[in-house]
This record gives sequence, structure tokens and C-alpha cells, in this order.
Amino acid sequence: MDSLKKQSSAVSDVGAWAMNVVSSVGLIMANKQLMSPAGYAFVFATTLTGFHFSMTALIGLVSNATGNSTRKKVPLWELLWFSVVANTSITGMNLSLMLNSVGFYQSIGSLQKKYSIGSFELLSQTAPIQALSLLLFGPFVDYYLTGKLLASYKFSSAAFFFILLSCSLAVFCNISQYLCIGRFSATSFQVLGHMKTVCVLILGWLLFDSELTLKNILGMAIAILGMVVYSWAVEADKQTESKVSPLPKEASEENVELLKQQQQSDGSPLKDVELGKSQP
Repeated sequence: MDSLKKQSSAVSDVGAWAMNVVSSVGLIMANKQLMSPAGYAFVFATTLTGFHFSMTALIGLVSNATGNSTRKKVPLWELLWFSVVANTSITGMNLSLMLNSVGFYQSIGSLQKKYSIGSFELLSQTAPIQALSLLLFGPFVDYYLTGKLLASYKFSSAAFFFILLSCSLAVFCNISQYLCIGRFSATSFQVLGHMKTVCVLILGWLLFDSELTLKNILGMAIAILGMVVYSWAVEADKQTESKVSPLPKEASEENVELLKQQQQSDGSPLKDVELGKSQP
């Protein structure tokens, strides 16, 4: 039974990991095509993030309405504070096209533990706040960063298609990111980020003719080596823990009780076996 549970958990972990890698890398590729001058020059990254969370919020509302997920109460000020941290982190992801924030990770994990709330339930509550704030302030932030107005952008059917594709991939990326945070440690999450960076560099070179310098190649080699060493260290730690089998608490308590009974039958002064002091 335990082995079946472990196998099921391992399959779930691999599924969350795979969905995060595929959706994240796919999202970055779609954003590159959408935002690059050679593509559709949609340079409004903050507003695009608002579109992403609007789609995510819509999926969350539909899920709650159909009863596929439950809504747990989280204080509004906690959601607002988290949204500020999340918006700062995720806006940075779009601007740099690949960034993982430990602070963002820790905020999600803290809220999930504090209110015993699942990853999708938390996402469905924070997404509307994030979407509203990003759509309100995003165009102003984008104008400050790029000097261009969203209203002046000429939408084409191809650009609109890539915006929808980006939003769809963002939903899977957001959900899988919250799932990974509930399953993996912060270090594992960062290692996962390095793997995505390697994929992005390779696909950028294959699909967008991005220059692959010696520095990039060395960086990827170091990242891959780090992932291999980290995987080996985690596996070695698991094997060490499995070999060490501490006595159950019940067994140690039974031994203490037997020792006390033996001392009483011998007529010797009764000692507290834990503190080493004689008892009257």
C-alpha cells in the first residue's frame, strides 16, 4: 500500500514538473515571438501579464462555479500583500523572459500552510486581484519603460492569436508553478528554473537564430552539472535516511518503564532514567 502511494506521489511530482517545464518554456517562446521586433513588437509586458491573470481568474471562477474546486477563506489583506509580491516577481519574469524568485516561492508556500489551502484554490483567489491591478497600472508602467502607448499598437489577427496562446500557456504555467511549490523545496524549484533556462537558450537558438556564445554554452554545461550533482545528493540523502531506522517512541517508553520496574524489584533507589536523578 505504501509503495503504491509512493509511486502515485512520484507520478504526480513528475506530472507537475513536466507541465511546469513545457508550459513555461512554451510561454517564453510565444512571448519572444509576440514581443520581439522581428515578431509582432508587442512590447507591453506588464499589460500582457494582466491578460495572463485575467484568463487565469476566468478559469478559476468557472472551476468554482462548477464545483470542481472549493473556496477557502483567506483574509483580504493577505491576498493584497501576496498580490504585490507576486506582481513584482511575475512582471520581472516577463521583462527578463526568465527569472525565478525565491521570495515569491516562500510567500506562496507560507500562505498554503497557514490557511491549509490548495495551490489552485489560492491561485483562483489571487488571480482576480492581480489581473485588476496589472490591467489598471500596467499600461502606465509599460509607457514609462518603453515610451509607447498600448492604444497606439496596431493589433493584427496573428498578434491576437499569439496573445491568446500566451494567455493559455500562462494558465498552465501558473497552475503548475503553484503545484511545484507545494511539492518541491526552494532549492529544487531553483534547479528546475535552471533546466528551463537551458531549454530556452537551446530553443531560442533553434527557432529564433539567437546567438549561442561560448559563455552561454559554458553556463549551460555548469547548470547541467549542477542539476546532476544536486540529483545525486538528494538521492544519497534519501538512501541514508532509509538506512537509519530510529526506535519508535512507543518502544523507548516501554524500555524506560521496564527499567523502572526492575529497579523497584531490586530495592535500589528509584532513579529518573531520563534525568539521572534519584527520586524519593
